[in-house]
Amino acid sequence: MVMETGRVCVKTAGREAGRYCVILEKVDKDFMMVTGPRALTNVKRRKCNIRHLEPLPYKLNLNKDSSDSDVLKEYEKAKILEKLKLVMPSAEDLRQLDQKKQEKQAKKEKAEKAKEKPAAKPQPKPKHPEKAKKEEKK
Repeated sequence: MVMETGRVCVKTAGREAGRYCVILEKVDKDFMMVTGPRALTNVKRRKCNIRHLEPLPYKLNLNKDSSDSDVLKEYEKAKILEKLKLVMPSAEDLRQLDQKKQEKQAKKEKAEKAKEKPAAKPQPKPKHPEKAKKEEKK
């Protein structure tokens, strides 16, 4: 089978072995960007070696910029959930995932702002108090 955007696969190696994922784009000759999405199959969006994927005969209509919610909609539209015996996450589960994602993004932005702020340079202290007094008089 052809490894193409939208192809549903099974991961065969790593901590996510045995779980379903969807190919989003080809990174280079050995790697693909895949997603579960996490709410459905517990597979994060990440780069994956082609040798660790087993393609299935199912294909979704996606592009490389598809969000996880788009992938979920395509799973429902193609009626693959029943075939793979997957359960669609509840609306509350999706809200919790979105909230965690927003918190993570806010934390990341806060860290970036902290890096951008130049730290105030402390004024050097004089080594000898007598020399400091002489400099003040001048």
